[in-house]
Amino acid sequence: MNHALKERIIAQSKQLGIDKIGFTDASSFEHLKDSLEEQKAAGHTTGFEHPVIEERLYPEKIFDQPQSIISIALAYPTKIKEKPDIVRGERRGSFARASWGVDYHNVLRDRMNKLMAFIKEIAEDEAALTFKPMVDTGELIDVAVAQRAGLGFIGKNGLLITEEFGSYVYLGEIITNIPFEPDTPIENQCGTCTKCIDACPTGALLGDGRMNAQLCLSYQTQTRGMMPEAFRPKIRTVIYGCDICQQVCPFNKGKDAHFHAEMEPDPEVVTPLLKPLLTISNKEFKHKFGYLAGSWRGKKPIQRNAIIALGNARQKSALPDLLKVIEEDPRPDIRATAVWSVGEIVGSKGNPELEAFFNTLLTTTEAPEIIDEINKVIKKLH
Repeated sequence: MNHALKERIIAQSKQLGIDKIGFTDASSFEHLKDSLEEQKAAGHTTGFEHPVIEERLYPEKIFDQPQSIISIALAYPTKIKEKPDIVRGERRGSFARASWGVDYHNVLRDRMNKLMAFIKEIAEDEAALTFKPMVDTGELIDVAVAQRAGLGFIGKNGLLITEEFGSYVYLGEIITNIPFEPDTPIENQCGTCTKCIDACPTGALLGDGRMNAQLCLSYQTQTRGMMPEAFRPKIRTVIYGCDICQQVCPFNKGKDAHFHAEMEPDPEVVTPLLKPLLTISNKEFKHKFGYLAGSWRGKKPIQRNAIIALGNARQKSALPDLLKVIEEDPRPDIRATAVWSVGEIVGSKGNPELEAFFNTLLTTTEAPEIIDEINKVIKKLH
């Protein structure tokens, strides 16, 4: 079953910058069907997932005569080698580790393209070979493929955990019509540990490897519009993603891989000063942040999250900037978020000038989200 070819692929994968590789057959993932349907019915999905459940479970529905799936993993850094400059009186936000460096979708595609080119080069009957590469935007469930291919096990936080790199890995997979001997799946090793479940600030983890993704802070930082008030204090000064369930995982202790130049974080980019984000232009945003995975939803969610982060940091020097946003920004949800942030910074102390400013604003605005946030702040000031 192409044993020699498989061994050559494994050997070459290391030369191509692939940190782990595994093989599984192309049989269905039907055992996940009930779970996916339950999650969808319960409203626990985000809408970012592939919408057709059948295509997530049955490789033959998305590929002609599939025989095997090759799963790959690339390890990413968890620590920044050089700290950003300290700017006195200014707070910084942060992007989660999975958004450090070049967008991982592009890095994985590069490695998979090189791997497919190598296979075509050495395999017999090249013309008959077919491949379908994908990352987490594709149909299949990458952690399920990787677990079955022996790369690691799925933890209680729903992430793939590898022996060498913990859960700090990016995953990709290639469906092919080449039959390979499958590797041995790895069973869950979490045991009685519940650290990730206990540490999740919103209770998003359900305890069995699934989550209510609507409650996940990573999802909340990627939404557009108003972030529900209950989540705002919980993101602290993180403006994209969430690492908490990974940081507390015992399997991640001491893991910090620096194997790929594209993944090395620029400290000024992944821990940016917050105030400049309030007025950054689209052109400036694309130039500075466009290569990050965390830029995929555009500038607006990052700006909104930066405004929330300033409120959580109680950064008083940002008050003039936030008041300017409230007066001048054309987007009601951004203005309303700035009102909330001002309220967090000022607190419950009386402030006649600020109260007068908001009362005047009430007479000139019709946006319900702005009115709602103003009324809450005025109540707090009283």
